[in-house]
Amino acid sequence: MAGRLIVVAGAGDVGGRLAALRALRGDEVIAVRRRVQPLAAGVRAVAADLVGGAGLDRLPKRPDAVVFAAAPDAREEVAYRRLFVDGIRRLLDAFAEAPARFVLVSSTAVYGEDGGEWVDEDTPPRPPAFNGRVLLQAEQTLAADCAGALVLRLSGLYGPGREHLLRRALAGAPGRPHWTCRIHVADAAAALSHLLDLPTPAPLYLGSDDCPAREDELFAWLRARSGLPTLPALAGAESGRRVSNRRLRASGWEPRFPDFRAGYGALLAGRGQ
Repeated sequence: MAGRLIVVAGAGDVGGRLAALRALRGDEVIAVRRRVQPLAAGVRAVAADLVGGAGLDRLPKRPDAVVFAAAPDAREEVAYRRLFVDGIRRLLDAFAEAPARFVLVSSTAVYGEDGGEWVDEDTPPRPPAFNGRVLLQAEQTLAADCAGALVLRLSGLYGPGREHLLRRALAGAPGRPHWTCRIHVADAAAALSHLLDLPTPAPLYLGSDDCPAREDELFAWLRARSGLPTLPALAGAESGRRVSNRRLRASGWEPRFPDFRAGYGALLAGRGQ
């Protein structure tokens, strides 16, 4: 379904990649950022503040689709609330009517499982921290105000410039028996693009790669791949959760980096773009 008018609110790492993908497909793409900077060919940047509202009147009144992929300035509850709850309302108010499709990038932080359990779209959310609680409220607010609402809850993002776990492993940090789930930024952008094209999507999808892994397993592999000795892992009970991407997979999406070996292997080889 190319040739649509798409607004990407928050054209950072994932949003910028999504904007470039949609422009290549022939869509008219408007990327909303607080400060205009060069973006991919075919993407028009609009300077607007989702928190304060300045510049939102420059947006088209009737876009075909909207993706909200913004990130807060600070890891504080007030910053999250101003962006995700209040910012979504401001953005909807800027349009003449609710878009036919509005995709919100949320997080698997809405789940409270912490003993290695699997979670999927049917798992009741029990957010243990403010970020998950605010994101869940934002999801509910959007669903109440927009019939075309669709949520993609992403697990941990990694890729170029998002190498925190890689740096920790190579620096000698001991791995924990903690389940980690991740999705490469390129696969996250591709998942959003895929959801824009689904004719009859479900209201909720989880975005993660195919293979959750424990941190101690990940760290051991990263060090071995880098020619470093394996270090003893921390002892203790398993923690974390395992995220199922079954629904997203069944809809036709396929990750380019299906597990940490593919994604981090590309990063270590310098081709993880």
